[in-house]
Amino acid sequence: MGIRNFLFNRITANVLAGIILVLALMFGTRVMLDKVTRHNQEITVPDLTNMSVAEARKVLQDRKMRLDVVDSVYVRRMGKGLIYRQNPAAGSKVKEGRRILLTINAVNAKKVMMPNLVGYSMRQAKAEILSKGLQIGRLAYVTDIATNNVLRQFADGREIQPGTMVESGTKIDLELGLNNDDCITYAPAVYGARYMNAVEAVHDNSLNIKDIIFDETVHDYADSLNAVVFGMDPDYGEEPLLMGTEISLFLTTDVSKVPVMTEDTENGQDK
Repeated sequence: MGIRNFLFNRITANVLAGIILVLALMFGTRVMLDKVTRHNQEITVPDLTNMSVAEARKVLQDRKMRLDVVDSVYVRRMGKGLIYRQNPAAGSKVKEGRRILLTINAVNAKKVMMPNLVGYSMRQAKAEILSKGLQIGRLAYVTDIATNNVLRQFADGREIQPGTMVESGTKIDLELGLNNDDCITYAPAVYGARYMNAVEAVHDNSLNIKDIIFDETVHDYADSLNAVVFGMDPDYGEEPLLMGTEISLFLTTDVSKVPVMTEDTENGQDK
């Protein structure tokens, strides 16, 4: 009986020792993993947009992060060399030592070759302009047999010849034909449309942008791109307009300001 108790106690002791050893190993491994991966020591990525690379480097060094400039774009209204986009985004949680990838606004604009738009329809000319990284500027109408037929092309107030090298993002003004029997259009319904989409819709309706007016909710370039239309002058469908008429757009990031479009509004009766 004594021998059996002795063996039982030895086996029990060995099992308990094994369990304790396993638990100790698991605990040790967890501690090591926490130390290696800096568990619960994540850092919030700061917003670097509109900073210079030098400013961003200082901000990241203070947070024990690094940066790499991996790409560039050219945005005319943004300061040259400033940070346009970052990855990971601001507010993301990362570990110490993480590398933040930056896209900056190029110091010099890319040059593109001006296409020949003469003889194109307005729609064809627009597609060609955008495909070259250029922008639609003012639409000037003169009497002609064919409405919306491109007669001349301009940049910076001067007629520009095909093959001329211009900076990407340059606004191209068009002189277009206007037949007196086909010269009427209407303001498009752009309530709730984002900035660039609204401008495109105005041009698609053979109208010009007079003013883009942002309210107090728009603070920077990123806000402007996300802003939506909450007002127009002349208003949507208010009256027939001569092609080339100027439209003013009012934009906000506060979507509660955008009027609800009703059936009567869409018919131009609820102003």
